[in-house]
Amino acid sequence: MRSAFPKEGLFAEKDWLLSPDPFPIEKRFLAELDQLGHRLFVFQRACNQLYQLSVKGKQPAWVARYLDAGKPPKLIEFSRRKEIRDDLPRVIRPDLILTENGYIIAEIDSVPGGIGLTSWLNQTYSGFDKEIIGDTNGMLDGFHSVLPNGGDIVISLEAATYRPEMEWIAARLKDRHRDLEWHVVAAENYEPQDDRAVYRFFELFDLPNIPNIDNTLRANAEGRITITPPMKPYLEEKMWFALFWMQPLREFWRRELGEKYFIKLQEVIPYSWLLDPTPLPQHAVIPRLEIHDWREAAKLSQKDRDLLLKVSGFSPLGWGSRGVALGADLPHAEWEQRIEHALETFEQSPTILQRFHKGRLFEHRYWDPESGELKTLKGRVRLCPYFFVEQDRVKLRGALATIVPADKKFLHGMRDAILAPSQVSDKA
Repeated sequence: MRSAFPKEGLFAEKDWLLSPDPFPIEKRFLAELDQLGHRLFVFQRACNQLYQLSVKGKQPAWVARYLDAGKPPKLIEFSRRKEIRDDLPRVIRPDLILTENGYIIAEIDSVPGGIGLTSWLNQTYSGFDKEIIGDTNGMLDGFHSVLPNGGDIVISLEAATYRPEMEWIAARLKDRHRDLEWHVVAAENYEPQDDRAVYRFFELFDLPNIPNIDNTLRANAEGRITITPPMKPYLEEKMWFALFWMQPLREFWRRELGEKYFIKLQEVIPYSWLLDPTPLPQHAVIPRLEIHDWREAAKLSQKDRDLLLKVSGFSPLGWGSRGVALGADLPHAEWEQRIEHALETFEQSPTILQRFHKGRLFEHRYWDPESGELKTLKGRVRLCPYFFVEQDRVKLRGALATIVPADKKFLHGMRDAILAPSQVSDKA
């Protein structure tokens, strides 16, 4: 594996633990993952629809008001253009936490990293393991479907960690399709080329750092280029999980998702609340918490604080776990302070509160570079399936497992975590 590693690396200045074993997944769970991809596509389509209906006054106006909070007016205006009205992300990557009872979706990543890494892992492990999810070239085929005629992968300084993996995938695509060109280019000095497709690898909060962004937006609006994921900040909000659980929107979700998908998503989307500081009527309470005011949540006992605070998607803190805090882990005074800060900054950067679900423990072998031995890590798993929207189908093209030491509460890539592809197994 080490000899197969690209000399340019895959992540800038990032290391992880290598394992000789892919992460095993039961056939039954693989079938569930396959179905999840289409459910999430329908969910994102419904989110797009709900926002637009809210803007038109055909759904509650407060939906769009929440989703637009803290966004620049020019970007809001652009996101509502009829030319991009039906545009949706072409790559869907949920972060799944594997639990004792199955899994939950921690969030859906708007601008997912790991595409090149997972492609390399799949390719490498397929050399000595069968049944790797996505096979040797699944991730390459999936990404090719996003930019079928070549294109520009436009990446910002903020996302520079991921530049090596995108350069690796662009080079592999070029090897397979000699007559086409894929370029990885810096967002900060990008000039759009007519008829070139753009894969956006930068967050929308980063636009002030991209001087020529107006040219790119204009070219997109005039149909001279396509951009995916679309420039729609409302689609990249973490508050969608809170909106999904709101009683006034229940009939909308049932109708747009269909009864079966609605029930299935209720099983895996953690119950979430929006920390709106608007006072409630005297007789009203916040559902499931049975409190009248969010400041009462600050007084919950440590036992009752298995709750995550998550900052809005439109924030530099929205990446990784930087904008996440677990109530049960914080001293009472800090928890109270964080709730107060979330309420005070709601209009600029909405925050959600989400039920925390603890990951199940797994054991997985890894290579210890210090001792030169194989060891076993006991840890919790974040599974990231990569779904690609290919014409009228949603295809699972790979699944990256991140196995994090058991004492870590937040599951994400780190030096002492194992990163491995997934494999269909009868023994999982």
